[in-house]
Amino acid sequence: MPLMHRLTVQYFEPADSPAFEAAYRERHLPLVHAVPGVRRVTLSRPRGDEGTPYLVAELWFDDLASMRSALAGPEMERAAADAETYDVARRTSHTGAVEEIAAGR
Repeated sequence: MPLMHRLTVQYFEPADSPAFEAAYRERHLPLVHAVPGVRRVTLSRPRGDEGTPYLVAELWFDDLASMRSALAGPEMERAAADAETYDVARRTSHTGAVEEIAAGR
């Protein structure tokens, strides 16, 4: 089974959660959806100990070549520039291959 690749972005402690949520959905997601090669976008709001991100966004790509091309493109540049405008304590991102393993194996 070919490995998908994923860009994960974590946002921590927004200064104004409702404003962050509105800007993210209304302004940022359309920019993300314009990035060529993005197959799926997932959002999660983890709950846990101190230091847990407020929001985790994952952009899924078919393969490494598609992800690399997207990361170097102008659409991703616009999305990244927009992400810089959010008033959050910090933002982290990382990429990697995703291996799917069936449950019980």
